[in-house]
Amino acid sequence: MVREAGLAGLVRPASAPGGETGAAGDRVLPVLPELRYLLPAGGLRRGSTIAVNPGATSVLLALLAAASRSGSWCAVVGLPTLGPAAAAELGISLDRLALVPHPGPEWPSVVAALLDGVDIVVAAPPGPVVASVSSRLAARARQRGSVLVPYARWSGADVVLESPGGSWRGLGQGRGRLQRRELTISAHGRGAAARPRGATVWLPDRTGAVACLDPDAHGSLAERTDPPMLEAVS
Repeated sequence: MVREAGLAGLVRPASAPGGETGAAGDRVLPVLPELRYLLPAGGLRRGSTIAVNPGATSVLLALLAAASRSGSWCAVVGLPTLGPAAAAELGISLDRLALVPHPGPEWPSVVAALLDGVDIVVAAPPGPVVASVSSRLAARARQRGSVLVPYARWSGADVVLESPGGSWRGLGQGRGRLQRRELTISAHGRGAAARPRGATVWLPDRTGAVACLDPDAHGSLAERTDPPMLEAVS
């Protein structure tokens, strides 16, 4: 598919090819349990556009993890700073991840071609996107049954995920190591997503993955008396 679309020179596999593509009959691709509440379908509905506002790279990667592990192919277009190590740490299968770090000025054509054969396509445009382009790519995703995930402010998205930042834990009185980050993610959109939703998770947790926020984590005297936590912006 990539070779026929003329993208062979642009696409860089995150690792050697392997695995099977996701089943086209699965109308909702899975997401991590910690993120299900944010999406009306409880996952990534084929044909939908799920936008992630810039700055929430960890949210973007976490969104792909479960679908990738279940056999779906993912492509990331226009994020040259995205490293395979960060993707793997959040659970993305590198055998099913294609990277197009530098798509060039014709990035909409690259994204459109990938939507023809890849389950989930992340698009990080180099600048503002006009409505005609966003509408055309969303229509392509609906026709092909793929999931379009713009990493940008995107008009007409079915769901928009964003996070204002988070709070890191682990530092004591000027000593220690950052261990985990408490992150609040909000979701809003149109149709079934019109009612705003929110979830607070550890992203990353102590293992580098995603975990539900443990209510008991706030109960220990040691943490409650810690100095102010570091604020993260992404």
